[in-house]
Amino acid sequence: MPPVTVTVIAKNEAEALADALKSVAWADEIIVVDAESADDTVRIARQFTDRVYVRPWPGYVDQKNHAAGLASHDWILSLDADERVSPALAQEIRSTLNTEPEAGGFRIPRVSFYFGRWIRTTDMYPDYQLRLYHRRKARWDGMYVHESVRVDGHTAYLKNELQHHPYKDLSEHLIRMDRYTTLAARQMHAQGTRATAARLFCHPKLAFLRNYVLKGGFRDGKAGLVISLVNSYYVFLKFAKLWELQRDDRPGDRRSTIDD
Repeated sequence: MPPVTVTVIAKNEAEALADALKSVAWADEIIVVDAESADDTVRIARQFTDRVYVRPWPGYVDQKNHAAGLASHDWILSLDADERVSPALAQEIRSTLNTEPEAGGFRIPRVSFYFGRWIRTTDMYPDYQLRLYHRRKARWDGMYVHESVRVDGHTAYLKNELQHHPYKDLSEHLIRMDRYTTLAARQMHAQGTRATAARLFCHPKLAFLRNYVLKGGFRDGKAGLVISLVNSYYVFLKFAKLWELQRDDRPGDRRSTIDD
């Protein structure tokens, strides 16, 4: 089997990092790039690998590409500190690479543990992530948010799940959502997207229906309802922040309507 390098970028992840690195102890190499953490992230990382680097934060895309560039091997598994590779997924990765795959990257279904259960409904599932890739055929790309791996050639899918522990509670979810919606609004603004009245009014409602009905959030009871409502609020918030950016584009006139 071709050797695999696991890359992790981190900042102030002392609480979560050890479990993430334990789950990839089978890898041929582990690289951690720390963005000048103020906690014990670096000390904990060095308990699992001597390939630990400290580097100022340049953004998600640049940091992840930098980590891949430090790897000794071409096959990269990119892991976040709040993710875990199950034994079943580890075995599938080994068996997949053992057949010399033609694909330059593999999408992995990700399941999140939230509100005391594994959520396999709403937009949270299957949440495919392209995390296993050949670095000579792929690289990270993106602007402010939702960075992703772009592959030269075709991609394939793995079956076993990547386990995700995204939030301790709803408060942390909302705090992170505020940051991500700001980045999403900046990205949409840079791409020329407009926050019209129809988008502000309709898109959150459609997001709720997609999460709660089409993607089965109702099957997770109150947890599914809360997640569906929060996801629809995420959509509203990013368009509201986009509208705010549009207003800032109009010097001397802050009385503009949503549609102008």
